Amino acid sequence: TTSNIIMQRSRPLTTLSRHLFQKSNLRVFSRSFTGTSVTDQEHRSNGKKLYETHVPISNIERTVLTVASAVTALNDPYRGDMIATLGEATGRKFLASMRDQMLESSVGRRILRERPVINTRALDFDKLKRTCAPGTFGQVYISWLEAQGVTPDTRCDVKFVDDEELAYVIKRYREIHDFFHTLTGLGVTVEEEIALKWFEWAQTGLPMTMLASLFGPLQLSWSERKRLYTGYVPWALQCGASCQPLMNVYFEEHFHTPLDEFRKQLGITMPPQFHDK
Repeated sequence: TTSNIIMQRSRPLTTLSRHLFQKSNLRVFSRSFTGTSVTDQEHRSNGKKLYETHVPISNIERTVLTVASAVTALNDPYRGDMIATLGEATGRKFLASMRDQMLESSVGRRILRERPVINTRALDFDKLKRTCAPGTFGQVYISWLEAQGVTPDTRCDVKFVDDEELAYVIKRYREIHDFFHTLTGLGVTVEEEIALKWFEWAQTGLPMTMLASLFGPLQLSWSERKRLYTGYVPWALQCGASCQPLMNVYFEEHFHTPLDEFRKQLGITMPPQFHDK
């Protein structure tokens, strides 16, 4: 198939990208590529560590990182770490737009000020499980996590965003991804994840969401692509563009809100249902 041919031809590039992704190899390659030397001392003087997980890199290293992560992500859409890295390396302009949109909202400003975190250390999931009534946003969210066997603790750390506030913006975006699944009812099949990426692109404009939307379907069968483009994509673009900006939603304050009511508040419509899946 076309996707198999692409995967076979891209294997050497994937091996190269994994090699380049190591920090030391990034520097060696950038020096060889440009004929210049960037010592650790020079590198630190050009960019200090702005937050705990920050890895300052030069513009040349960022270019190499972008290519390496893009090649790997195209070859293997399941490499969430590479997709995350690509988003950090290419998304500054769009992250700034997301931040500006948050600043226009009183709730968004409060989120930026309070910096809530979504993981098992910050949230008492056992308490939520006991107190959230059936059909509430929190109950459905926790049931979804358990059914999928996932945890909010698995999100990649932000490393390559050279702005502390924008680093939080993309961190928040990653952490609320599972809430999008809960709100839309979409599962974690490749087909449904791609549909959700179209939804996220309509919401955020992040380049890596468009990349996943365009090249992810290469992994699908003909019938799956047909469902995607005739059903999911039109829904995702319309719903993502018309519903409230979800970065401005303090989800943690709505765990006890009935899910159907919460969807109506946000303007979320459900995706089409296919009985031949």
